[in-house]
Amino acid sequence: MDFELTEIQKMFKEAIRNFAEKEVAPIVEEAEEKERCPTELFSKLGELGYLCPAYPVEYGGGGLGKIGDCILVEELARLNSGVTSGLMVQAGLATSPILHHGTEEQKQRFLVPAAKGTKIAAYGLTEANAGSDAAAVETTAKRDGNNYVVNGSKIYITNGQICNFVTLAASTDKSQGSRGISTIIIDRNTPGFSVTEMRKLGHHSAATGELAFDNCPVPIDNLIGEEGKGFRYMLEALSGARISHSARSLGLAQAAFEASLKYAKERTQFGQPIGKFQAISFKLARMATEIEAARWLLYRVAWLYDQGEECRKEAPMTKLYSSEVAIRTAEEAMRIHAGAGYLVESPVQRYFRDAILYHTTEGTTEVQEMVISRALGL
Repeated sequence: MDFELTEIQKMFKEAIRNFAEKEVAPIVEEAEEKERCPTELFSKLGELGYLCPAYPVEYGGGGLGKIGDCILVEELARLNSGVTSGLMVQAGLATSPILHHGTEEQKQRFLVPAAKGTKIAAYGLTEANAGSDAAAVETTAKRDGNNYVVNGSKIYITNGQICNFVTLAASTDKSQGSRGISTIIIDRNTPGFSVTEMRKLGHHSAATGELAFDNCPVPIDNLIGEEGKGFRYMLEALSGARISHSARSLGLAQAAFEASLKYAKERTQFGQPIGKFQAISFKLARMATEIEAARWLLYRVAWLYDQGEECRKEAPMTKLYSSEVAIRTAEEAMRIHAGAGYLVESPVQRYFRDAILYHTTEGTTEVQEMVISRALGL
């Protein structure tokens, strides 16, 4: 068993950390304050071949597999979870159906520009009445000559405000339930397509939007794969996305831990650093242990995914565990920092606000537990 990253992976990790410190760190505060996604990062990462590290080189990716993707996401999330969200969707949920099931023409029109960062992608799944019950999508795509006519809406869509195209889950045959769901690419400039900004408690630098489709004509050539296979494609995409989600949780947890460890060594009370008190040192010991355990689970699952495993059980496991570790770590960081962590200018309060969402996105904690229990034969 090899517990080390390869030399190429180590080099990539160092390159991403350097990029994050140089290009991301200086703009985080402004992006959060203005609630703006720094879209320039897409093209900057794309030019370097870092934006979609898991994808084949011939489509603009890095050829580094899911482990490479996790390295990217973890390093970026150490600095900001909101910014990472948009980049993570670009490198996974919104584009993986095109990579695995799209035509060569679709890959050249959408996947390659997305990997290069010249087009921004979003993934349209969640609706007001279709959250955890993803098969209940009400958005429809009806055939009309050489087009589909799309009607409906999507909510909580990462990159929704800034996207050039959306990989959309829509019902092409309501009578077939989940077997009537298809995946269609819809261009942002399509007539009848509108976007409304959605403001949030955390992830201020993620461009979340509500999408509305009013008789939007979409060419039949924009259908990904086969009609009625969209629900299966969605499950495949979510499996990989949950692994990436775990990496984001891990990055935030690491940042919250590092801030807490530094503060515990510097803050003095009763004549000594607060880290010398057992109440604080034991918190930090547990935080470090859980982060280490989460990291090993994450990269083990990423390795399995790269070996061709579907990870229907393991992906929810790492998503579940890492999100809980991130939330606990962020909460403990708030306690260690006390009043100092509650101030707006402290990144610790941002870690706390951002981490709370991890219970929900890419499937709630309860959905992960349901999927795992079913995989156990229960």
